[in-house]
Amino acid sequence: MDNFLLQLLNGLVTSMLLFIMAAGLSLIFGQMRVINLSHGAFYLVGGYMGLTAVKQWGAFWPALLLTPLLVGAMGWLAEQFLLRGRYGRERQLQQVLLTFGVALVLSDLAEWRWGAYTQTVPPPVFLATAVPLFGLQFPLYRLAIIAMGLLLALALALFLGRTRLGAILRAGVTHPHTVSGLGIDVERVFAATFAGGVALAALAGILGSPITTLYPGLDFEILILTIVVVVIGGLGSLRGAFVGALLIGLTDTFGKARLPEFSLFLIFAVMAVVLLVRPSGLFGVEEGH
Repeated sequence: MDNFLLQLLNGLVTSMLLFIMAAGLSLIFGQMRVINLSHGAFYLVGGYMGLTAVKQWGAFWPALLLTPLLVGAMGWLAEQFLLRGRYGRERQLQQVLLTFGVALVLSDLAEWRWGAYTQTVPPPVFLATAVPLFGLQFPLYRLAIIAMGLLLALALALFLGRTRLGAILRAGVTHPHTVSGLGIDVERVFAATFAGGVALAALAGILGSPITTLYPGLDFEILILTIVVVVIGGLGSLRGAFVGALLIGLTDTFGKARLPEFSLFLIFAVMAVVLLVRPSGLFGVEEGH
């Protein structure tokens, strides 16, 4: 029973990190209809930039606040100079190639700047301890990630559902021409959305780095899991990203603990079952509806 609770908590930690990643990817696709294949690379860069900031300042929290802003600015530049004017279904191949190219460039730059060996970001000092929980000693930092993920999910839900900008984002998904006709600068909304989604990837990168460590290739590993989460939940659905992250995070954790040789198979098996029942994902909307 103790081992089950331990794996459940670890699964929730993985789920919250995947949700933060998937939320950014879902926002970008939901608003812009762009599948950002550089999302994992921004995760990795965010982790490495956070590592540099922690070493420079000797503090975790300033790095946690500043890194997403800097990486978000990189995303804004990428949207301005690479993706701007390349929206629409007829240009999806260009989008895929461009974002994949950005991923390769960022991955190589990260390896050149930070090296090819495994590195980790130390957690905040007052969270670098364990607390008794259900008879277990569980790292306080991991509990903090679970709490941060839940708070972020609530904040994003309130932002999209209760604010004017959230209403513009939701309307821009289904009626972009109407939104533009109301005098709203859709291109500026697109740029802010892409920057915000990339900033969420960087946030997940620095939050996850004390747990998963940082190494070349991590960007594509996390990208695959994130895409699976988004596909299961439904492209562009924040609620779907949360539920999909829970499914994949728990499946991945329990799979590695109980059936390590089949853990990757189990993840894609869950996705296959969901798509057989709901081809558009759990909370996705089919084209034309």
